[in-house]
Amino acid sequence: MGSFVSAGGGGATKRPVRGIALDIGSSRTRAWAPGAGVFADVPSGPVRRGRVTGSDSQLQLLRRLTASAPGGDGHDTVVMLTHPVLAAPEERAAARRLVDALGPARVIAVDSARAAAAYAAPAGGGPLLVVDLGAQLTEVTLVVDGLVEDARLAEVGVDDLPASGGVPESVAGTAADMVSDLWRRDRTGAVRGALRRGVLVTGGGALRLDVTGRLAHLLRARIRLANDPSTSVVRGAGLMLTSALRHPTGAVPRT
Repeated sequence: MGSFVSAGGGGATKRPVRGIALDIGSSRTRAWAPGAGVFADVPSGPVRRGRVTGSDSQLQLLRRLTASAPGGDGHDTVVMLTHPVLAAPEERAAARRLVDALGPARVIAVDSARAAAAYAAPAGGGPLLVVDLGAQLTEVTLVVDGLVEDARLAEVGVDDLPASGGVPESVAGTAADMVSDLWRRDRTGAVRGALRRGVLVTGGGALRLDVTGRLAHLLRARIRLANDPSTSVVRGAGLMLTSALRHPTGAVPRT
């Protein structure tokens, strides 16, 4: 893993601090390290609808990834770990225990929407709608001033689309319905403002033009595709990790 120099107080000796960002998805597990970028993009272990269902197998996978990371083996490392926006506390705790078994110095958890926004949000600030089209999950999140204002989650993804093709209503329609629900419950106008700016679409499903085209039609809004949308979450987590390594006593930065 890439190294950063952390200044000690007074005459303390400076020491290297290593870091890695991990995105454990239902279909793919991705890893990012400073100076190397995304160095791993491999099939996940037993992960179902965003939940780790086979911790031993996934742990072995993470150990192989951290061992292959530039500059380290996973120990004495700061890990930036992403999770679905509406992951239940027990699901977050299970993922945290999995990463803790790698022996890191510190684990920082961040939701996938803020991570994606850190990497791919358009310039200028303002409210942002993030639609993450995953393999087995679809998430819609309203991000305001770098914080999650509201979110919706559906256990449906592009893996559920029929192999024979056809109109992808099960994903695009679900995402549009969740945006509509956010709109109905919004009392500040943030959703309207976010739609005017354009909806940021991330996840592997963003590469499906039939899905994104249908979503744009249903929302009557502009769609902004993140660069390399399938890795935007781990890349954004990497940017947040970089900031955390430079300011080790600070909180996770706002996007």
